[in-house]
Amino acid sequence: MGLTVAARKPMHEAHRVAESGAVDADGHILEPPTLWEEYIDPAFRDRALRIRVDENGLEELEIDGRRSQMSRRGFPATLGAMGAPDLADMQKNPERTYLGESPYGAMDPSERIDVLDAENIDIAFLYTTVGLLWEAEVDDPELSQAYTKAYNRWICEFCADEPRLVPTAHLSLSDPVAAAKELERAVGEGAKGGYVAPFHHRGVPLGHPDNNPVFAAAQDLDVPLAIHPTFEPQWTKGTRMGTWEHVKQLRLLASVAASDGVRHQFTTLFDYGVFDAFPRLKILVLESGGGWIGYWLDRIDAVYSHTFIGERVPLRNKPSDYFRERIWISCDPDERTIPALAERFGVERFMWASDFPHADHTSEYVHDLNELVAMFPEADRRKFIGDNARALFQL
Repeated sequence: MGLTVAARKPMHEAHRVAESGAVDADGHILEPPTLWEEYIDPAFRDRALRIRVDENGLEELEIDGRRSQMSRRGFPATLGAMGAPDLADMQKNPERTYLGESPYGAMDPSERIDVLDAENIDIAFLYTTVGLLWEAEVDDPELSQAYTKAYNRWICEFCADEPRLVPTAHLSLSDPVAAAKELERAVGEGAKGGYVAPFHHRGVPLGHPDNNPVFAAAQDLDVPLAIHPTFEPQWTKGTRMGTWEHVKQLRLLASVAASDGVRHQFTTLFDYGVFDAFPRLKILVLESGGGWIGYWLDRIDAVYSHTFIGERVPLRNKPSDYFRERIWISCDPDERTIPALAERFGVERFMWASDFPHADHTSEYVHDLNELVAMFPEADRRKFIGDNARALFQL
């Protein structure tokens, strides 16, 4: 089972998913604080990711031996704050810590099974949390690969004895050849797919041929490759992302801005003809909502079909044709446009995600999910609630 940490808190008040067969397409864990020190290759141990205490007694991340610029002043304590009403105090109070605020089920697989049972969920696909924070501040490809390898070793151990917990591999495009090898290694240890950040320190778009080794590996291994929001370097934001102050203060813009990078990078897969170059590649778009995909596909279909711009894009088919065949998207439980989009683009393309245990959702999400599922035709409910995820990951 590897490194685990028991929660200091009891389980939150849970509610039950009404439809049977539920699969959470994008749940998260909280990494034990010593994970990188224990699992990283020895040559990089002195540069391992750590949680430190600053001069004010507040926790912060240490990345490559340096103070994090993005995850400081008590921020680590908020990472498991699903439903917490007092985020401001959590981030300013030295007595509130990453471990102390970690919710039940975030660092221990048996606890997570308890949570799944309480919410009537069969399976959860698990993604990183701290791993979403460091890549924006590490531009050394060797260290980036060491960080991802350490995490992937751990998450595969974490899930090894619990078939209802499914590991996915964190990949860094800082070195696509090394990332492809890491995907192969992690899949060999039990990972069912991989995911990448929506940026590259050299400004290379996701669809660029430089990343072909990762696309080829995912295709050959027959596993999905996901795009997941992360912290992004300041230079990627500009007017698209707003100011970093918005993100730090958890204003409403931050909950939308983090998704924009995923949407833009997703589009570059069409710009570079990735789906024709890799005809069996499966792409999963995570934690960016699902409602935007209707406008996005209608717009890029129109540009492709009716303008000179479309003549310059190396695509054999309309973008929506690729979506209907080889792209999946996870939705928030509170999105009410999804049933209509599923009718238009195919219900098989859509899944739901809890985002447990992050602060922009609460445990009340189950009520929203039940209402959303009830909006689907009865014949489609089982697909959306779980069967689509099972099919994608071949469970």
